[in-house]
Amino acid sequence: MNLTSRILQRALKLDPPVTRDLIVQRDLRVPMPDGVELLADRWAPRSDGDTLPVALLRSPYGRSGLIGNATARPLAERGFQVLIQSVRGTFGSGGVFDPFRQEREDGVATVDWVVKQSWFAGSIVLVGGSYLGYVQWAIADRLPPEVKAMIPQITESALTLEYLREDGFSLETPFGWGLQVDGQERRGALLRQFTQARKNRRALHTLPLNQSDVAAAGHRVDYVQDILAHGADSPRWAGVDHRHRVAEVTVPVSMFGGWHDVFLPGQLRDFQVLQDAGRAPRLTVGPWTHLATDGSVLTESIAFGLAYARGERPAERAPVRLYVMGQETWRGFDSWPPRGYLPRRLHLRAGGALSAEPPIESEPDRYRYDPADPTPAVGGVRMTGGGRVDNKSLEARPDVLTYSPGRRRGSAPGSRRVRGWRRSRGGPVGFWSARRRIGRRSSLLR
Repeated sequence: MNLTSRILQRALKLDPPVTRDLIVQRDLRVPMPDGVELLADRWAPRSDGDTLPVALLRSPYGRSGLIGNATARPLAERGFQVLIQSVRGTFGSGGVFDPFRQEREDGVATVDWVVKQSWFAGSIVLVGGSYLGYVQWAIADRLPPEVKAMIPQITESALTLEYLREDGFSLETPFGWGLQVDGQERRGALLRQFTQARKNRRALHTLPLNQSDVAAAGHRVDYVQDILAHGADSPRWAGVDHRHRVAEVTVPVSMFGGWHDVFLPGQLRDFQVLQDAGRAPRLTVGPWTHLATDGSVLTESIAFGLAYARGERPAERAPVRLYVMGQETWRGFDSWPPRGYLPRRLHLRAGGALSAEPPIESEPDRYRYDPADPTPAVGGVRMTGGGRVDNKSLEARPDVLTYSPGRRRGSAPGSRRVRGWRRSRGGPVGFWSARRRIGRRSSLLR
């Protein structure tokens, strides 16, 4: 598989590997306290692999193919032996997959099992993005001394709750993800992704919404039903919220996020909790979406993890490293939020302006909402298809109003939707994003 290795190195702009000669032990059985066995693959250099630190990845997306080659292989070629495990109920692992709810007990048991293996050399680093990062937070306050570092990427400690925010309920992302994991082990799942995405978009027009999963998949999908039926404060989500564990983390933590990632607000919250608790975490935020970072994330993750696994310190850098949008450059800061950058409140004004001055009496901008023809999302903070895009066609729609700092128009057209603006949590990145409130979900479900 040297060709795969070379393609990855070139695509991700990685440094040359220490070795390309790897062995892979498939389907190792990891027992859980309730008798269920989870399957894992161990990737390691053929020579002296059992002398290296372990990079532990726990994934719901399988262990072979693209997942194994794009995650386990680069780490195993550059200083780690890698254990990649399928979480409960996925890709051969026993039990039933209940998203996010079983990762604490299973994660603790997996770490305990690793420490007892003959090939274990004394140190573990937890690494991975999205769900693979969330599972790190699930056990963050139960880490044995053998765990030397955590590297959560594009993730946060209360993953699902980000969809249920009071200032903007999100359905597109958990709906698409719920359908994806529901069908990912069926024959031809990878080839069906594009047709399924179109099917999902059509299904989201189904009324009542609690029938949309049936329209897309032909059956109920429990995770989608939970998203529709239970708000953020519901007891249903008690087991998936690990925010209270963040302050108890004592190992070094390096976080990676993207300005256009759906989970960035929660990731920044987690970073601040660590910072306020007197820890010394690292934070890197780039011009990335959830599904599109770059090779620098992997390169920095390897350097950070290997240093602590070997009892060393990584190269010095600013604790917070941010890509400044608009200036198109990286800058270092001492903290988050960066000192000296104060929040700026802007008010909607007549004529399409945003102003620091309080609003004055004026005729309201009115809108007519048509749920059968909603304003589409063409970029921004989305799981897929997000990022910076040209919004000209969107802004030209008759149901969209735009408000800009310093902008004045002769008059605001009537019968156009007012979109609520909030400052992005990007601080000094200097961009703005819109989040539209869609009202009470209960009215859509009946």
